[in-house]
Amino acid sequence: MQRRSDAARQYFTDHVVEPFTRMRDEVEQMMGDIPTRWPSPYPASRLATLAPFPAIEMTETDDTYKVSVEVPGVAPGEIDLSVQQDMLVIKGEKREEHEEKGRDFSRSERVYGSFERRLRLPDDARSEDIEASSRDGVLTIAIPRDSESRNAARHIPIKGHEAAK
Repeated sequence: MQRRSDAARQYFTDHVVEPFTRMRDEVEQMMGDIPTRWPSPYPASRLATLAPFPAIEMTETDDTYKVSVEVPGVAPGEIDLSVQQDMLVIKGEKREEHEEKGRDFSRSERVYGSFERRLRLPDDARSEDIEASSRDGVLTIAIPRDSESRNAARHIPIKGHEAAK
């Protein structure tokens, strides 16, 4: 009986444990061949600037809606801002070049990408009076509100059948 359990243990070791041990050894050897300092193509600090859609923050007051759009590295002349029907459309193209040289490496990157954001304008927005400015990579859009439209409200009667008594 002891011979059978020894044979089963040997079979398990040879056919299950050993292949995984060899695979682990090969992976460790491959990892040892990788240089300790791989230059990252997109450092974490730049990931946000490579996003296809710029970040937007919206706030409102009694008189104005304010939209702030993060567009670092994009010149104001490279941004197309328009109103199409009831949509505010923000279009542009981000072009960025980066070169880094170190003692043992050299890296050059070029990042190009178009973006477009569409925001539905509120019913009380006065689209003909929208103004925009840009400073330090932030596009600020001021959308005036129409006080008459904002305060307009009407009661809507509900039609229905009376419940049976």
